Amino acid sequence: MDISSFIKGLSSLAWLATIGLIVLAVVRASRAKPIKGGATLVLVMAALSILLTVLGLGLVFLQPEERGIVISPYISQGYRTEALGAGLHWIIPGETVKRYTISNQTYTMSIATTEGSIYGDDSIAARTADGQEIYVDASVIFAINPDSVIDVHITWQGRYIDELVRPQARGIIRDAVSQYGVEEVVSTKRFEFTQYIIEALTTKLQDDGLILVDFVLRNITFSPEYANSVEQKQIAEQQALQAQFVVEQKRQEAEQARQVAQGQADAVVIAAEGQAEARLIQAEAEAKALELIAAAIRSNPDLLTYLYIEKLSPNVEVMFLPSDAPFIFPLPDTGLGTETELP
Repeated sequence: MDISSFIKGLSSLAWLATIGLIVLAVVRASRAKPIKGGATLVLVMAALSILLTVLGLGLVFLQPEERGIVISPYISQGYRTEALGAGLHWIIPGETVKRYTISNQTYTMSIATTEGSIYGDDSIAARTADGQEIYVDASVIFAINPDSVIDVHITWQGRYIDELVRPQARGIIRDAVSQYGVEEVVSTKRFEFTQYIIEALTTKLQDDGLILVDFVLRNITFSPEYANSVEQKQIAEQQALQAQFVVEQKRQEAEQARQVAQGQADAVVIAAEGQAEARLIQAEAEAKALELIAAAIRSNPDLLTYLYIEKLSPNVEVMFLPSDAPFIFPLPDTGLGTETELP
């Protein structure tokens, strides 16, 4: 409770006390038992009641979010040229104060019955540049400019919401919608569309003493016919994407099979090259060995005979050869017998 309300309460109590004293004094006087000094007490209480009443009528307390316009019959223009700020103020009895809030206020226009500032469908019906009808849900968050409270009072008084904010917002939104196609409004140029509304609404409200705090584009609803066409288009696009996905999947499977086959072919080639390389190395080794053997034989002719004998059974001590053998290798003397050639 602020001090002005407190004083008004005291004033009411003082008047009740004054009336009570008067009634008590009259009753006691009728019974020949007057109150000693009763008249003086009644006069004092009456004077106190009048004083508190005057103070109560002259004191005005404004909350921090309030500004006051003093309506005065004592001024030719009818009002004080400066608005009252927050706190306790004194006005002349007979003057009145019109209070205005400077805190943020929100005006919502919605297609939902109970969401908007007006009960029922209060969305903004508008047509796009390509002739499609849409319904826009929006909220305008605004405040009275503290420096323009008197101008707002003179021009609009308490009608600034219904006669300024609402019609201006709806008109500007319709103008903005008419400059964009339906696809641009809902997707590609939605931000640009919103910025256009904010700039235009800021300028208009500022000219009339209000400040645009924020503009919220809540929702955009299509007509049933267009909504159905959009749904069919989305279904077709999804089917096309699905078909494209299947084609891509098949292509990837074919590519995978090709890479597997290529890998197998590369493996066969690598194996063949490895075998050929091994054969080549083996042949080179054999040729080198033969060269070494040939060189050893050239330097020691008896080496071949030795190797020949070494391959024979170790138990053979005498060998009989046919008389028509084309070659006879002389055996080394073992000391156990003599080599004999049969006729």
